Amino acid sequence: MTKKTQQREYFLDSIRAWLMLLGVPFHVSLIYSTQSWSVNSATPSEWLTLLNDFIHAFRMQVFFVISGYFSYMLFLRYTPQHWLKVRLERVGIPMLAAVPLLTLPQFFMIKAWTTKIGDWHNLSLYEKFNALTWDLISHLWFLLVLVVLTTAGVWMFKWLRDSRPAKTDYSDLTWGKLSLAILLCSLAWGAIRRLLFHFEPQLLGNGFFNYAVMQSLFFLPFFVLGAMAWKYPAIKALCVRPVPWTFIGSLLAFIAYVANQTYSKGDGWLYEIDAVVSMMMGLWMVNVVFSLGHRLLNSHSPRVTYLVNASLFIYLVHHPLTILYGIFFVPEIGNNTLGFFAGLVFVFGIAFILYEIHLRIPVLRFLFSGKPQR
Repeated sequence: MTKKTQQREYFLDSIRAWLMLLGVPFHVSLIYSTQSWSVNSATPSEWLTLLNDFIHAFRMQVFFVISGYFSYMLFLRYTPQHWLKVRLERVGIPMLAAVPLLTLPQFFMIKAWTTKIGDWHNLSLYEKFNALTWDLISHLWFLLVLVVLTTAGVWMFKWLRDSRPAKTDYSDLTWGKLSLAILLCSLAWGAIRRLLFHFEPQLLGNGFFNYAVMQSLFFLPFFVLGAMAWKYPAIKALCVRPVPWTFIGSLLAFIAYVANQTYSKGDGWLYEIDAVVSMMMGLWMVNVVFSLGHRLLNSHSPRVTYLVNASLFIYLVHHPLTILYGIFFVPEIGNNTLGFFAGLVFVFGIAFILYEIHLRIPVLRFLFSGKPQR
């Protein structure tokens, strides 16, 4: 255990909250994009497709850097066993509570009112189980990945904490070197997927394997980067100091991301190229988001604190609300842009009302936060 303390990282709290809340415009815009989802508008919107692609290309990579940063910070405060218990409660309890309360009703809603699942009665037992797995985990996948990374973090963080003082404090680390490291990670992930595609293709269609294994491997480098940013101040300083070429690189990576989504089809290299581009854009957007956040959001605000506290709950409940909006209201609104903004009002409005209601019910506060209620 350590007594190391540090001033509250207000800008990281704010960024984490905004990244969570971006899940709402992401999924509402998904209705109007060219991507096939549970519900779609009659005709897609080009600008909403671009918005959806932009959010998807970087959001969770930055989120997992922040998660690794705070996870390692807490690891240094407790014994490893107590840290694991606390972290799994904070992550696992909301995930497990959301399955019967949110994603299971959502599954029956999709099954009854959309064609996404297909002819349920003619599916094999495995196909039914797999379809159920995809939809029960659904937008909770990042909590499952956090459970996996937290469990692995007991060993990773022990090694990081107990390793001998390095010959370097990473003060000579540059964005070029960091980009090369992430590029190699993306190529390794793509190689693993390509091998699975050739030798065990059925695994790639398995919902639990995709979430627990492939997504965890994808976000592992960002989680580790966040932890290292706590231990080595030079890495954190690198992230918060604006570098013009990372801004340019993010733009070029996004152009490549859109091109890949547009022109790569079928069993080609869509996912492998996506991994390389998304990892690189996610890394460079760490600098974009952290530097702007450090400059604009690094102060205490009661409103931001409220959003930080509400962000997880809003994220958990917004998904079924978005699908409900897509099923019942999208067909009645002919204009995509109007429908998108109406959807934001609908989902955010109801989600914040539900948040205020849950605050007044101790058992719900516990289930959706994982924190003991006093």
